[in-house]
Amino acid sequence: LVMVFYGSNGKSNPVSMENKVEHQAKNQITYDIYLPSDLGTLYKVRLGPPSLENSISQLSPCRFKMQNTSTLDTFSLTINKTLPLSLNGDRWIEFPIEWPLKEALSVVTYHLTVFSRDILSERNLLYMTACIYGTHGDTGDRSLLWSLQNVQQGQENESFLVTVDAVELGELDKVVLLISSKTDCKVDIKKLHLKEAVKEHPIYVFEVNETFSVNANKSEIQREIPVSFVIRGDKQKNDIDNNLHKERSETRNLTEYTIKVYTGDQRGAGTDANVHIILFGNEDKSEVFQLSQSLEHQDPFERGKVDTFKITTKKIGSLHSIEIGHDGKGF
Repeated sequence: LVMVFYGSNGKSNPVSMENKVEHQAKNQITYDIYLPSDLGTLYKVRLGPPSLENSISQLSPCRFKMQNTSTLDTFSLTINKTLPLSLNGDRWIEFPIEWPLKEALSVVTYHLTVFSRDILSERNLLYMTACIYGTHGDTGDRSLLWSLQNVQQGQENESFLVTVDAVELGELDKVVLLISSKTDCKVDIKKLHLKEAVKEHPIYVFEVNETFSVNANKSEIQREIPVSFVIRGDKQKNDIDNNLHKERSETRNLTEYTIKVYTGDQRGAGTDANVHIILFGNEDKSEVFQLSQSLEHQDPFERGKVDTFKITTKKIGSLHSIEIGHDGKGF
């Protein structure tokens, strides 16, 4: 198993639970683990297998207790839940960290509704995950096709519901989709609706409107989908209808650009910083775009590599210049 820790300053890489110290009792095991020192105040943990290929029998952890060996800070994690390690199941569980005299975040069930075409007929060959991001971190990659509910199929469109249990994320801001397949196919995704299961509102709407050409011999497709708008209740129905009309109107006035970045082939040419771009036209300028989701490489801007990015912005007229730069972070 591995654990991912979330703190006020970010999250850790997966932390392996291999360094077993001792069996203190029949149902209790102690491990030594090492975390980055700059995570800040920890607030949640995700637990699961290191990859989907790992086959592990079911595990029912009851409680975690952790102590910082330097500061002697101690916190406990009450779980009492069976880790859902079935092959096709959601293989992660999350739980909040319970600090003394501090209110912990709660675990929430989210309902994610996918509106699409062609997915249900291909679902046995497809592998699709979604990582949901909010002000309180992210869910990690969660399978979209292992537990379909409320499946509806029509001539033109289809939809299905997926449940995701996670420590509450706060205000949601984006979803990152990963799509791959055992065979060549096309997948048409219209939009995503996301809300807490026990609440009618707010409903976060993520407009996708893209047909993905999935190739069995190529790497998985990754798309970052920002929230388009939020439906906050019946009292705002007229405003929402107006927003939908406005969204459709604005969609017709959008332009997609393909950007290729050629990183120099000499020592120190690459960067780990966050790269941004702004486009300037004779009518307007674009918003600031972060060039983070390369179509070729998971880690963009490496020495001697070419990275392709697609961005969609309002019409700015004839392009005459760009601004490109980064925030100076990393190497």
